[in-house]
Amino acid sequence: MARPTHFEIPVDDPDRAEKFYSAIFGWTFSRWDGAPSYYGMATTGESNPGINGALFQRSPGSETSLTMETDSIEDSLAKITEAGGTVLVDKTPIPTLGYFATCKDTEGNTFGLFTSDTSAG
Repeated sequence: MARPTHFEIPVDDPDRAEKFYSAIFGWTFSRWDGAPSYYGMATTGESNPGINGALFQRSPGSETSLTMETDSIEDSLAKITEAGGTVLVDKTPIPTLGYFATCKDTEGNTFGLFTSDTSAG
């Protein structure tokens, strides 16, 4: 069964947002080199429950989203379209991490798919 493994929250002011989430939840952040509008949040670690997440620069139409880990993005995309969902961004590499895709469910909610593959890129 796939489970959420990542979330993304759009923000207008990354410094203000980092300060807010750090104060409330104790989250720590790392900026991603080469992705100036994507502000990565530290992982929860292997021994702690929870999912990893990030802040990113808000743009028109951006929204909070969840990403589900899957063994096969291709199989998941086929199931999504068969069930009435829509593929917004087809399978795309994330260098040295894996692949992602972005979809909409039948209710208009955006969500992501991710599969780990360190040879991606």
